[in-house]
Amino acid sequence: MMQAALGTVSELWRYPASSLAGERRETISVDIESIEGDRMFGLVDASDNEIARPDRDPKWHKVPRIRTRLSPTLELEIAVPGDNWLAAPSIKSDRAVSAYLGFEASIRPFRRENAGPDYSGPLTAERYRKAPIHLLTTASLARLKALHPEGVADPRRFRPNIVVDMTAIEGSFPETEWIGRKLAIGDLLLTVSEPCRRCGFTIVAQDGFDHDPAILRNLVRHNAHNLGVYCTIDRPARVEVGDAMRFV
Repeated sequence: MMQAALGTVSELWRYPASSLAGERRETISVDIESIEGDRMFGLVDASDNEIARPDRDPKWHKVPRIRTRLSPTLELEIAVPGDNWLAAPSIKSDRAVSAYLGFEASIRPFRRENAGPDYSGPLTAERYRKAPIHLLTTASLARLKALHPEGVADPRRFRPNIVVDMTAIEGSFPETEWIGRKLAIGDLLLTVSEPCRRCGFTIVAQDGFDHDPAILRNLVRHNAHNLGVYCTIDRPARVEVGDAMRFV
């Protein structure tokens, strides 16, 4: 028997470079391990190879304002605020990022095959990948907004891959209660594996909203540090904006 739809996909995101701004998509291709084009590159301090940590160190706070996109052949392009798109990793892109941040920084692939055939520079270790998919509902964003009305509960603070538009449930962050349940989103089948524990990245200013420590304080106080959920893949598929989400 077909379950009633919980909601529909309203936003899809991939993050070609960790900590840099995400790329909004109309469709994403989900494999067993990851989303095509997701988290292929990192940004490091060239002096000590430390990977960007906007959640921990103010020197990285401007990083989420650097835009990213992938070409049709999955080659990275970046743009610092007020500047044009540049192919990356490259001397030009590193120069632009370094000038913007105020210290020597470098974009590096996590794996050799992520960069183009002309790249022969160093790699960097992947810092963070908890699960293939991070899912967030507008109901949870509405709950956060109700707790913190003056704040901006923008999905970009939380870096989801899939945002599902669903009716708000008073007093509830609904997907946090779905751990272990199975979901269908279009042809994609997922298992909700664990809540997404939030960090200091959520309070950092981005284009369109300000630095706001109360975002994280409210999640700590009212939802045990969490917002959204991680999911593992039971059946890979393409997902499109407008796809319905149901319990299986």
